[in-house]
Amino acid sequence: MRKRSLATLSAALVVGSLCAGAPQPRAEAVDSGGGVPAPPAGSATGLGVDLDTVTIPELQARMAGGSLTSSALTSAYLRRIKTIDPTIHAVLRTDPTALRQAAASDVRHRHGATRGPLDGIPVLLKDNVNTRGLPTTAGSLALAGSPPDTDAALVRRLREAGAVILGKTNLSEWANFRAAKPTSGWSAVGGQTNNPYVLDRNPCGSSAGSGAALAASLAQVAIGTETDGSIVCPAGMNGVVGHKPSLGLVSQDGVVPISAEQDTAGPMARNVIDTALTFSVLSGGRSEGKLTSRGGLRGKRIGLWRLPSLGPEVDAVMTRTAKRLRTAGAEVVEVTPPYQQRLAELEFPALLSEFHRDIDAYLATREGPRDLAELIEFDRAHPRERTCFAGQELFEQALAAPATTDPEYRAGRAELKDLSRRSIDETMATHHLDAIASPTNPPAWTTDCARGDNDVIPSSTPAAVAGYPSLSVPAGFVDELPVGLLLMAGDHEDGELLSLGAAAERRLHAWRAPRYLPSVGTGASR
Repeated sequence: MRKRSLATLSAALVVGSLCAGAPQPRAEAVDSGGGVPAPPAGSATGLGVDLDTVTIPELQARMAGGSLTSSALTSAYLRRIKTIDPTIHAVLRTDPTALRQAAASDVRHRHGATRGPLDGIPVLLKDNVNTRGLPTTAGSLALAGSPPDTDAALVRRLREAGAVILGKTNLSEWANFRAAKPTSGWSAVGGQTNNPYVLDRNPCGSSAGSGAALAASLAQVAIGTETDGSIVCPAGMNGVVGHKPSLGLVSQDGVVPISAEQDTAGPMARNVIDTALTFSVLSGGRSEGKLTSRGGLRGKRIGLWRLPSLGPEVDAVMTRTAKRLRTAGAEVVEVTPPYQQRLAELEFPALLSEFHRDIDAYLATREGPRDLAELIEFDRAHPRERTCFAGQELFEQALAAPATTDPEYRAGRAELKDLSRRSIDETMATHHLDAIASPTNPPAWTTDCARGDNDVIPSSTPAAVAGYPSLSVPAGFVDELPVGLLLMAGDHEDGELLSLGAAAERRLHAWRAPRYLPSVGTGASR
């Protein structure tokens, strides 16, 4: 089948979303009890749209018709942040220029000079993405002094597309690459982000604030970053969509790094169409992928990697998911990608060497500690950096790790790249697959600074290490806690994966609004 550009894919998904409709809510926000007030439903905005379910194409249609302005939309999101964020602590700060950005977009809309589908759309950025004039801290007090002088390349793309930079989201400090026993969603700058579905549960991954903010409808889209799991796990655990792009399609210039061999920024949203449109902007429309007729599932072959280690409740969600995909005409076969144990053995040592190299290069561009050694000393000297967990074992191990010029490191990274790509390529070729599917996440564990995370989740690793795309879409719930379906495909097949994800999203129809419950029973925890 011939290939078409991502712009063509985006147009096809726009038509599909307008015809089929976005996923609709299955539960309204209600009084959550336990003294925690239920935030207002997304429809309570006075805009005539439900922020929980509205898509970018629907918003643009209203702005083009004059029944909505970017200023009104941005104001509505700012009000929701003010009302709801004190409950979940997902947004570190809002951009004081947001309403001026929105007003400029309104002028462009009035004159028929819009810059594309993101013009006037409010976007939240993870706080490890350099943003001119706004603090960019990676969650650490070490970078809290002076904002960057320039935007990251992806922020420039968003501004050029007319997006409204709404603010910055909290994250796991240093993208969860500081301590051996970290707590996801905690940073010294922002404290602990809570999961909007059940507030004492964890939001997962370093893009925790972006995932939680979207679940609470605090922006239309958000930007996350991933080295291994930090876009897709927060997406799955917060019941939203997250796309980890193929390595290199989104520039990492100006993004706080872990590893240039695996790092990528990517879009997160409440539906696949908004995710795809945002990715088109972030990548400059450079991705190509095969398109199916209206993105349908009929005739698609999907390999289901069950991962029973995530528990019987998650496995039951996967069984129901497979049944629904088969009902839609897909062929679902069970698979187990090879080489996973060896990947787990090799990945961490490689990341230690790469982090030392890459964080030293980044710190040299910012005021504050000039290298990893100075950063370690900073943390020792600042008690606030140790208020949730004290350790910085990964920093210390990275400081002592072999250089990336070391032959042993180079051999390990080469083996990693080879085996991770073979794990996907061989599985897809053997079973003639269009994609591999697996559970994105277990039910969210209880947040506990003393214990740290309980997050051994192997599904993200093959695509993350290979540099291949992955996409998490909502699949279902275990009690009140969301579980995602993770889809993986071959290198640069982002377009086809998004098309398949949109079809799965329509069939699974799994999204529902969070209820901000203070707690649930212990049966769903891991």
